[in-house]
Amino acid sequence: MAGKTEKPDNPPVKVVSTNRRARHEYEILETFECGLALQGHEVKSIREGRVNIADGFAAFRGNEAFVENMHITPYSHGDVRVIDPLRVRKLLLKRKEIDYLFGKVKERGLSVIPLKLYFKGARVKLEVGLGRGKKLYDKRHDIADRDARRDIERATRIRGKRSVGRE
Repeated sequence: MAGKTEKPDNPPVKVVSTNRRARHEYEILETFECGLALQGHEVKSIREGRVNIADGFAAFRGNEAFVENMHITPYSHGDVRVIDPLRVRKLLLKRKEIDYLFGKVKERGLSVIPLKLYFKGARVKLEVGLGRGKKLYDKRHDIADRDARRDIERATRIRGKRSVGRE
């Protein structure tokens, strides 16, 4: 088998951008990994980390899914063509996944939101989540839970340091 190289089962994952606000604004019910139809200069720009997915959302047209408002800054060393950084990009999902997401969005008023953009091997992947918008009291509850967890961790960390000194 000299000359053949085996592909790794789990290619390395390098996260480029995350949408932290999405988890605050939405209750994420399910997540899906999808590819993106990109141009070469967009991939180079993403590799430099010049992308913002915070305002992005998925839209359905016909039998296809697209991501809108995802800002990819034009590649700095590319040609001088005027390229729209907010252009609509196609999501590469399987037909069953598109139909499932489209049905959920129409039926229950859920939204499809980009959560994370990353490289999986040499390919750009986008993790999208099917989410329901949170009410204000839900957000307050999440903040209270997070603060309580932080206080508990702080208390156990301090207690652990004190017991070490007594020995």
